Formats: sequence, C-alpha cells, structure tokens
Amino acid sequence: MIRGRPRRRDADASRTLDLCGLLLEYPHERTHAGAGELRDAADGLPDGPTRDALRRFLAWWTAVPLDAIRRHYVETFDLKRRCGLYLTYYEEGDKRGRGMALLRLRKLYRAAGLPMADDELPDFLPVMLEFAASAPEGRGLTVLGQYRAEIELVRLALVDEGSPYAALLDAVTLVLGEPSAVDRARAATVAAQGPPQELVGLEPFGMPDVHGGAEARR
Repeated sequence: MIRGRPRRRDADASRTLDLCGLLLEYPHERTHAGAGELRDAADGLPDGPTRDALRRFLAWWTAVPLDAIRRHYVETFDLKRRCGLYLTYYEEGDKRGRGMALLRLRKLYRAAGLPMADDELPDFLPVMLEFAASAPEGRGLTVLGQYRAEIELVRLALVDEGSPYAALLDAVTLVLGEPSAVDRARAATVAAQGPPQELVGLEPFGMPDVHGGAEARR
C-alpha cells in the first residue's frame, strides 16, 4: 500500500495537468460536447482543492453557450497580453533569445515522442501541460518548474480579470506547489515592466495560432 501511494499521486497530478491543458485550449465543439466525460474525470480526483478548482471551472464551462465561451477565450487570451499563454514571451519578449527557447522546447517534445503541428508553438501552456502529464520520470514537471514565475503571472492576471479560467491555473498551482519568493519577484517584475522587445529572430516560428494547432493533435 505504501509503495502504491506515490504512483496514485503521480497519476492524479497527470490527470489534473492533462485536464487543465485540454480546457485551456481554444474551445472546440468536440471538447465541449465531451463535457460529461471531463466532469467524470475531474470527479475521479481525490476530494480536495484541486478537484474543487476543476469542478468550479467546469460548472461555468458547461452552463455557458459555446459561442460565449469562445468570445471570452479570445477576449482574455488573445487580446490581453498579460493573460497570454505563450510562456517564453514573458521572459524573452520578441528578442532573438525566445527563438532559442522555442527550439529547445520543440526538441525536448520530439525526443519524448509528443507530436506537434507545424503551426503550434511549444511554449503554448496547454502543450506544456500535455507534455508534463505524459513525460516520464518527472521531466515535464521539471520543465514547468522552469516557467513557474510565468505561470504565476498568468494566474494572477486571470484572477484580476475575474476570469473563470483562473480556476485552471489554481489547479496547476496545486500540482506544482506554491511559487518561490524568487518566482514571485520575477512575476512582479514582468508584470510591472512588461517583456523585452526586439522584433528579430522569430520568423521561422510564425505567429501563434491558438485556434488551430492544438486541435490537430486531438
């Protein structure tokens, strides 16, 4: 029994990250139609704040028409830069260094066997959560930990906006643990100053497309 507990906790964490990744993608009809299965998956988690956060989001997500969810998604993640889901942007902005960070992530995913669409950027949080949910030996959590400050920044922005999507970032935080003092300081700095700007070096990666790439993998 004692040996089985860590495996159960790992399985619960993976399920949580997988659900959050799926629900943070652009709301497609197929995903919305599977609301019952998603509720069942959330209900299968142990009683506690993680399950409560997912239930809170799903209560809104299943009660609101799909068109309204889509409008909220676009207004939140596409039109508000501080709520963007492309995590390397907060650290690198439009500098050349962001291209190197994207290449590193893409190579990491390919080595782990995670298929990606060509029009999909590897720093898109749903992609990172999918990798974290499936990568062996805790590698995915290690990668997410490297972007802990950025995840906290997005979470706080969603809380400030009063977005129901904040509940999903709450669930991710419960899996990762609270950010360190250093991560909080980094998040506060980026929130105050914004990401750096240098509009060169990103041409090979194209523009983010939250409405297409992720769906190609499903």
